[in-house]
Amino acid sequence: MKIAVSILIGFIAALHLYILWFEMFAWETRGRKVFSNFPKELFGQTKTMAANQGLYNGFLAAGLIWTFFIDNIEWQQNVSLFFLGCVAVAGIYGAITASKKIFFVQALPALISILLILFL
Repeated sequence: MKIAVSILIGFIAALHLYILWFEMFAWETRGRKVFSNFPKELFGQTKTMAANQGLYNGFLAAGLIWTFFIDNIEWQQNVSLFFLGCVAVAGIYGAITASKKIFFVQALPALISILLILFL
């Protein structure tokens, strides 16, 4: 089970690094494909806002990556639960406000990871 949690955390961290990249550096190209339901003219106007969101996604990824370097199991689990909780909340909010797909891509893996950690 610990290996499954590590794989999920690694996947979620990689996903948030990808989100950082497209929100900070490819908002007007890749962002248009990811959020195809948004009007095209909004991407130029919201570039700075998207970059700020990307930075926050980078912080989530950094927190999850940090858990791989924590030796104390209890501390590692607590830090993992905190950052996974942040990801889950962000994913649920994104599903409500932007696209339901965000729940399955972002929130669900975090919620599964949280459950695995709690029941290990």
